[in-house]
Amino acid sequence: MRDVEARVLNAIDESETVNLLAETVRVPSVTGTDAESELQHRLAGLLTEAGMDVDVWKLDLAGLTGRPGFPGTEAPRTEGYGVAAVTGGEGPPALALQGHVDVVPTGDLAKWEGSDPFAARISGDVLYGRGACDMKAGLAANLAVARAIKRAGVRLARPLAVHCVISEEDGGLGAFATLARGHTAEAAVISEPTSGAVITANAGALTFRLEIAGRAAHGATRYEGVNAIEMFWPVFEAIRRLEAERNRDVPGLFRGNAMPYPIEVGTVRAGDWASTVPDLLVAEGRLGVRLEEDPAAARAAFEEAVADVAHPWLRAHPPVVTWPGGQYASGRLPAGHGLLDEVGRAIIDTTGGVPAESAAPYGSDLRLYTAGGIPTLHYGPGDVRFAHAPREQVDLGELRAVTRALALLAVRRCGAL
Repeated sequence: MRDVEARVLNAIDESETVNLLAETVRVPSVTGTDAESELQHRLAGLLTEAGMDVDVWKLDLAGLTGRPGFPGTEAPRTEGYGVAAVTGGEGPPALALQGHVDVVPTGDLAKWEGSDPFAARISGDVLYGRGACDMKAGLAANLAVARAIKRAGVRLARPLAVHCVISEEDGGLGAFATLARGHTAEAAVISEPTSGAVITANAGALTFRLEIAGRAAHGATRYEGVNAIEMFWPVFEAIRRLEAERNRDVPGLFRGNAMPYPIEVGTVRAGDWASTVPDLLVAEGRLGVRLEEDPAAARAAFEEAVADVAHPWLRAHPPVVTWPGGQYASGRLPAGHGLLDEVGRAIIDTTGGVPAESAAPYGSDLRLYTAGGIPTLHYGPGDVRFAHAPREQVDLGELRAVTRALALLAVRRCGAL
């Protein structure tokens, strides 16, 4: 096996991997857009060239919506495609490498320091662009592993799978569809950005919508009305108190993170005329779900906190809480599972560094894979602090290191004939 491992590691073409990353970043695959589908088909072709048997299918969006456990979506989507590739021996894959192709919108283009967010600009050993960190560098690493195995002429004893999914950013529809189609594995690594650590657990995140009623009146006689914006403030204060309470005692995996279960209001809309007292405010946000907490219990705690606001108007006109959009439960690798040690050993043997184990305060596809009986963790290039930001970037040294570790893990876990 040492000879096989060396052959595969030596077959990694680092320049090719960087070019692949740049190529994927240049596809503006914002979740729900046509470019999301375009990139899926492009990756399917590259996986075929890497010698893998590739399943490409059009998602039955209506049928998936009606399945138990549907994870919700937020972006409008008229189509979606799944891509799952396998190479190696018989039976279920010993390992799946998974990554999502979709990225979040760019935001204000003026904040991108004069650069096209999809230009894949390289400066020094850093590549900049939307999706560079979250998580096209991880996708590039996954594909580079498959290419290296083929280039090295290695026949795997047990199958290796590569899953490319859509819609992770708005709920996880792509992973949900992949699992529903029957694609599975004995274990999985999602190459989300981890800054060299191994993430074995994710908190969850539930999208909420709040409707606060007011009473309209002419702005000149505002005392005749009730301003929905003013009524939102005590509700917002109650949300902040709930957030503090839910983050009082947190697991040791979140060490260094003062708030692993944040609650944030992301959008607020109120009023329809400058001189009218607004009679409706609509706010949307995300509620952090604690590890191993039933999402229904998290929803109930939020609804109770909002309903208990002590204000006469709100008592008579209770805020309406609904739960549209993405619904991410928490998830974690089963305690004591050997995948953690296997990934750690591959990292040590390729980088010389000992990775830390930690948990992430955001939801991901990990919870869908673990719920489907596939032990899963995160390990990938990039720093999540750069994700979703106009300074999004990835260190190419991390891309090289992760690719080598994942290649070694794949060879060791799948074996060779």
